[in-house]
Amino acid sequence: MSVLTVEGIYKNYGSVQALKNVSFSVPPGSVFGILGPNGSGKTTLLGIIMDVLKATQGTFKLFDKVPDADQRKQIGTLLETPNFYHYLSAQRNLEIAAAIKGQDKSDIPRVLELVNLTQRKESKFSTYSLGMKQRLAIASCLLGNPHVLVFDEPTNGLDPVGIAEIRELIKKLYHQGKTIIMASHLLDEVEKVCTHVAILKRGVLIASGDVNEILANEDIVEINSDDNEKLLLILKSLNNYTHIKETGNLLQLFYPVNTANLAEINRHCFNNGIVLNHLQLKKKSLEAKFFELTNN
Repeated sequence: MSVLTVEGIYKNYGSVQALKNVSFSVPPGSVFGILGPNGSGKTTLLGIIMDVLKATQGTFKLFDKVPDADQRKQIGTLLETPNFYHYLSAQRNLEIAAAIKGQDKSDIPRVLELVNLTQRKESKFSTYSLGMKQRLAIASCLLGNPHVLVFDEPTNGLDPVGIAEIRELIKKLYHQGKTIIMASHLLDEVEKVCTHVAILKRGVLIASGDVNEILANEDIVEINSDDNEKLLLILKSLNNYTHIKETGNLLQLFYPVNTANLAEINRHCFNNGIVLNHLQLKKKSLEAKFFELTNN
């Protein structure tokens, strides 16, 4: 099962294309980062998923089904700046939020404890630091114990202490089994808390997958042939790669960054009697991809 499946999403604002044929899926129990600079389409995509905006073209599913109101109740969202009454306490603000959401206010002590605000629950919202305000907003998202959380730039504008607090909270929620989808323009944030990532550039998806693969400081070359057993033997006399991994019917050759030579690989195989059916440089480091999308 996928928590979210996005298929061919387009979003146009007049002649401007904010999203162009975006497709990916979010596995359950993951922290899925949507990474890109400002203007890349991250917030637009989250708005479509949460039914705030309508896609021009394409579809998406929640929990492998066409979205409806009941499914969205299983999702806690933080898409804007925290919006609470400044003159009321955290406790009272959460009581109001629970009433609006139709949730039982008996859940408030649990969510306050989760975000480490129990000791300040009677303090007015106006006395909170930016990090505390953001944690209270996440507490509001957690009312009713949703399975999935969607955050848009959850550390935006915070000082280093506030950023660290939110990161630790996201890790805690992940270890409790929550699926978290978060947009961010910060490479460091995605690297430290996310298990999966989708990278957007001007509304186009340029990479998606497991962070451990995309973060690998290596080039990954995928190859296969009609005789992979013979191909494996031939590759033993090929130089420069660090190791080989078999993935389904594909072989993956791992190289230090920017050292893979596809022409050399193809020539070596052909000279040894193997014609390749597939030859592709699949991954670079996340840093390299991020450099590509932030430098035109």
